[in-house]
Amino acid sequence: MERYLIELPHTNEECLRALDETRASSRELLPLIDWGCMAGNHNGWLTVEARSESEARSKVASAFLRGKAIVTKVDKITEEQIESYHKK
Repeated sequence: MERYLIELPHTNEECLRALDETRASSRELLPLIDWGCMAGNHNGWLTVEARSESEARSKVASAFLRGKAIVTKVDKITEEQIESYHKK
């Protein structure tokens, strides 16, 4: 399994829709999403484990947000890896 960061961008005008659809379609994901809306940054962020980018995207149950989602494969990087990058 790989790890993916999913960003859920939406506008101020779309905010309540984004929250309502998330609550209605994916109650188990709602507490896992960090929202920037209260600070004026209308984005949600969620990290999931999946076999592929498309599987990660499918975890966003709201079709509205799934269509806007930005899915990025993410990895941890060790100090040893950083040192090896310097040697290349």
